[in-house]
Amino acid sequence: MDFLTSAVLSLAEIKKMINVMFTFNKEVAQMKKIINNPEDFVDEMIEGILAAHPEDLRTVNNNLREIVRNDSPVKDKVAIATGGGSGHLPLFLGYVGKGLLDGVSVGDVFASPSAQQMLNVTKEIAAGKGVLYLYGNYGGDVMNFDMAAEMAETEGIEVKTILAADDVASAKKGEEDKRRGVAGLIFGYKIAGAKAETGAELKEVVEVTEKALHNTRSMGVALSPCTIPAAGEPTFEIGKEEMEIGMGIHGEPGIERGKLKSADEITENIINRILEDGPYSKGDEVSVLINSLGATPLEELYIVYRKVNQLLEDNNINIYRNYIDKYATSMEMAGMSITLMKLDSELKDLLDAPAYTPFFSQHDFN
Repeated sequence: MDFLTSAVLSLAEIKKMINVMFTFNKEVAQMKKIINNPEDFVDEMIEGILAAHPEDLRTVNNNLREIVRNDSPVKDKVAIATGGGSGHLPLFLGYVGKGLLDGVSVGDVFASPSAQQMLNVTKEIAAGKGVLYLYGNYGGDVMNFDMAAEMAETEGIEVKTILAADDVASAKKGEEDKRRGVAGLIFGYKIAGAKAETGAELKEVVEVTEKALHNTRSMGVALSPCTIPAAGEPTFEIGKEEMEIGMGIHGEPGIERGKLKSADEITENIINRILEDGPYSKGDEVSVLINSLGATPLEELYIVYRKVNQLLEDNNINIYRNYIDKYATSMEMAGMSITLMKLDSELKDLLDAPAYTPFFSQHDFN
């Protein structure tokens, strides 16, 4: 009996050890990153981008957190600035270029840049027609960029601000001003940038950008957490067979966590919520943006788009232009988001206008 008991206990111990090793290896795999010192992650990333694209981008006074178009300031054009935390590439830095943005201030991972950094960018890109601040509705960014705008005004630079707040999961209908800005911000960039390139006045750029974002809704689904390099551990926990509808790009709570469903079921859930919330009706034309949150591959995004196309056809809504790729990520988070923007003739023309950055290209820009 003693021998049998000993053998059984040994097997149990071995099984326990295997489980511990598996859990440890799974956690290590989640934290694996190709980096050097975690504290240098953002600066070294920006150094790499500048080394790869010196013809397109440059710093302001050698500050890696203040990036502008190489040809800034652009004469006779409203300048557009954005900013936010790192970890979302190509958002925010990736949209600085012709037909889009003029400058960006860059924060640490998931952290706001400073007011002084935004002010320095503002002064560098201002060309006499005013500056539009266009960024997501997050508390730290709002506080710092409002301060930068006030300081810019004292130096004679007119600044107007538009906040993207397209995430329908983050606040109920009627409280849109409380919503987060997510991938819908890219449509704001595209419309504002195209309008500014025409030589329009600041008021005109503001009006058409507000119209575009008023017509824009987004929602996403998260399947896994991501790891901030300096922290070295996942930002949140989610079960192996779970998903969360409506989770934010920093891991903010969504509206529904449950068992992982099929691509068609997830897509139908999201599209139905967007259509119920937004200004969409039969006969409308829209632009669709299917965005990977980081780890989800193109193959899966096209499966999602297939269903989006079917659902919109069923609602007699026509897709005028689509965008399917990584546009606003959350490090290596698995998941995706869907964004719709309702179009009119003016927005269609601006959406079609050429644009170029190292991360985004639409036609040739001469």
